[in-house]
Amino acid sequence: MPFYNRERAVAYAHRWAFSRNPAYYNFDAIGGDCTNFVSQCLFAGSGRMHYRKVYGWYYNDLNDRAPAWSSVQYLYRFLTTNLGSGPYGVPQPVETLEPGDVVQLDFGEGFAHSLLVVSVRGGIQVAAHTDDSDNRPLASYQYTAARGVHIAGVRL
Repeated sequence: MPFYNRERAVAYAHRWAFSRNPAYYNFDAIGGDCTNFVSQCLFAGSGRMHYRKVYGWYYNDLNDRAPAWSSVQYLYRFLTTNLGSGPYGVPQPVETLEPGDVVQLDFGEGFAHSLLVVSVRGGIQVAAHTDDSDNRPLASYQYTAARGVHIAGVRL
């Protein structure tokens, strides 16, 4: 899949927002599942992983995955600096994001929550894990800062 399929990413988010795909470990008990969920959505839309141990973005199992698959900060760094295979993005103001893009929230102690934009009609709406939600208005969160990543494409 040489392009980012936003519809597939959003469809995946809707499908798994309130449950867990058994193909992936559930990180709820060890820090939260939000970035794992967003990574799954991004993979559904991109079809490509980046198999580089430390700085890549991939998931084979709990013990064989890149930090970016399940870490807020590492995912942001991967998406905004990736020059290799897989999805890549650019920082963008949250209000300009599209369905299939990523939002990360800071609740006062650093960016700690990843969400997938699923709609922009009537304001940004997101899907997320840890505090499971779908079609939730971004405005309903109590956060101190938000940053967006527009998924610009996918490299083979």
